[in-house]
Amino acid sequence: MSDARDLYLDLMKRVLLNLIFSKEEQAVKQFETQSRLEGREWPAMAHTMIGWKRLENIQQCVEDVLAKNITGDLIETGVWRGGAIIFMRSILKAYAVKNRRVWAADSFAGLPKPDAARYPADEGDKLYAHPELAISLDAVRANFEKYGLLDEQVCFLPGWFRDTLPSAPFDRLALIRLDGDLYESTHVALEALYPKLSRGGYVIIDDYGACAGCEKAVRDFRETNKITDEIIPIDWTGVYWRKS
Repeated sequence: MSDARDLYLDLMKRVLLNLIFSKEEQAVKQFETQSRLEGREWPAMAHTMIGWKRLENIQQCVEDVLAKNITGDLIETGVWRGGAIIFMRSILKAYAVKNRRVWAADSFAGLPKPDAARYPADEGDKLYAHPELAISLDAVRANFEKYGLLDEQVCFLPGWFRDTLPSAPFDRLALIRLDGDLYESTHVALEALYPKLSRGGYVIIDDYGACAGCEKAVRDFRETNKITDEIIPIDWTGVYWRKS
């Protein structure tokens, strides 16, 4: 069973990164395998842009949560085409876990315009102007369906994080993955979700090395809340820590 599970999850990573049909994608946009593996591009067809190591980090963290029976659901804030949260659901499926849910939180309309008055670190950010980052809820649901993973264990939180996360209908989380790029998106998510994270659970930050506002939000939140758990690098941008 372990070999079959490992083969399934390895194949999921390859398909989510579109390493399987790279020639077809190359016809649409230049495809460079190393950049795809490192998560350094916005792919034309793949369902995730986070690269191999960040997918492996998700698997490592979820498997540890399951092995140690850390209480709670799994959530990603900022899902794009859904690849990372689809992978989380596939891990639960591979381990026949039926008592946990995955939560996909996103505006499903792109990034918000910076609110520089409240969050000066976001001033001048232009990510909101990129339509390729605005993936609809219907499109993400359809991607789940392509993998046979859209079921009652998949929940969606559509809307801006400041509106949806503080009142999200769950009590405990075992894993939080933040991929909101901005200071506001990161800080709002940490404020709303970290108190619900079980001891031994994980926080994964996708944009720590790529977006200065995201890094500052993490540092400010940790300082305010006196969090000293070690920040561990995943690759050139992703980091995580375990709540002690």
